[in-house]
Amino acid sequence: MTPPDYPAQAAHFANQPLFAGLPGDVTVSFEVFPSKTEKAEDSMLRAVHSLATLGPSFVSVTYGAGGSTRERSLATATRIAREVHVPVAAHLTCVGASRDQTLAMADKFWDEGITRVVALRGDMPNEAGKLDHPFEAHPEGYSCAAELVEGLLERHPFDVSVSAYPEMHPEAKCADEELAYLKRKLDAGANRAITQFFFSSDAFLRFRDRAVAIGIDKPIVPGILPVHNLSRTKQMADQCGATLPDWIVELFDGLDDHPQARELVSATVNAEFSRRLYAEGVREFHFYTLNKSELAYATCHLLGLRPVRENLLEQAA
Repeated sequence: MTPPDYPAQAAHFANQPLFAGLPGDVTVSFEVFPSKTEKAEDSMLRAVHSLATLGPSFVSVTYGAGGSTRERSLATATRIAREVHVPVAAHLTCVGASRDQTLAMADKFWDEGITRVVALRGDMPNEAGKLDHPFEAHPEGYSCAAELVEGLLERHPFDVSVSAYPEMHPEAKCADEELAYLKRKLDAGANRAITQFFFSSDAFLRFRDRAVAIGIDKPIVPGILPVHNLSRTKQMADQCGATLPDWIVELFDGLDDHPQARELVSATVNAEFSRRLYAEGVREFHFYTLNKSELAYATCHLLGLRPVRENLLEQAA
């Protein structure tokens, strides 16, 4: 992974309007989660149909903590693949399943034509559903994501993504250990790493440069989380060890009673953040959509992306 010429790119864009002249030379992907109700699933599918017009490299479908959404994840992934006709990446974790059970699920995805997987260790929920238990490997299961990657690729030639943590996983002992483990996952055969969300472009850029320095030459894709709801964002940040800057908390304070204004502020923050990454040579983005399309779509538009296909849902209507 050869670093771009950051200073030259930064100088090129410094005196231009923030979003002027972007050629749309970015690749994007999106994450959704299985819905609990038919109404929520219909809303999620409408969001995917809208985002699919931008020609994403894939849409990933999450896998609940402890495998709690295993069957719904399979149903959601296969439905998106069949109805939206967009590449789908299925999440798989090491939690709560033997190797045979995990590979049986991988076989189901493969048989449905889903050849992309996001391979994760996973988190252990407690009885209340909170992710505050230390990881415990199933007695007959995979003990870590690197082992899972190896097992998946021995089974089928999946395209595999793994996770990365620019601000360190909450359980990591130090940044060097975190980075060494990322290299182990990629050396096991993963195609790319997708980062946990973050709100400091400098944190990502430092992490990317350190990755290159230890010999990582596969893409590290920044995961972008638009702020739809401040309290939920705080909760998610606490769970994954992401730093939520005081200025974001202050900026969104008082906007809960003004949802449209909150969306405009969020779009502004998200767009500027993504544009900073673009100026530093980033050309791949992964958006955590929370099953909504507008903020991710708006950011992609400002990064120069335009629809490459019709919305199949609108055509059917």
